Amino acid sequence: MKITFRSPVTLSFTILATAFYFLLETNGTIPRIFQLHGDFQVTNWKWYISLLGYTLGHASFSHLIGNLSIILLLGPLLEKRYGAKQLITMMAITAVSTALVHIIFWDEHLIGASGIVFMMIVLSSLIDIQGREIPITSLLIIALFVGQEVINSFQSDQISQFAHIFGGILGLIFGFQFKKRGG
Repeated sequence: MKITFRSPVTLSFTILATAFYFLLETNGTIPRIFQLHGDFQVTNWKWYISLLGYTLGHASFSHLIGNLSIILLLGPLLEKRYGAKQLITMMAITAVSTALVHIIFWDEHLIGASGIVFMMIVLSSLIDIQGREIPITSLLIIALFVGQEVINSFQSDQISQFAHIFGGILGLIFGFQFKKRGG
C-alpha cells in the first residue's frame, strides 16, 4: 500500500492550521494575523494578512478538530472536482469576503475556518446537479446546515453563525456558477 499526497490544497491548509495551533498553544497568545479584529485598519499590514490568516487560527483543540475533520472529508472531493487552483480561489474568496462583511456589521473578533467549512458542505452537496435539476439531498443539506445556524444565531455565544451562513451562501453561489461554466 502506498500513501499519496493527492489533495495539496486540503492537506497544506490542514498542516498549516494544525502547526499554527500547536505553535500558538505553547505561546498562549494568538497573534493578530491569526484573528480578525472587527475593524478596518487599512494602514496596518497585519490587517491584510489577517483577512486570510484568521482561517488558520482556532480558539480550541475541539474547534480545530471540528473544522479540519470536515475539510479533510470534503476537501479532496472538491479538489478533484474543481482542481486545486479553483478550490484555493473559492477558499480565499470565502475568507476575505466573510471577513469584510463581518467587519462592516460586527466589531467582534473572528477566528477559524468555519466559513470555509460551510462553503465546502454546501458546494459538495451541489456536485451532482444536472441540467436544471437539483437533488433533494442538496436542498436537505442546505436546509439542515444553514437552518441550524439561523436558529443558533439567536443564542448568546462566541460563535459567528454569520460566517457559517455566509460560507454556505458562497458555496451555493460557487456551485451554480461553476455548474454553468461546466466546472
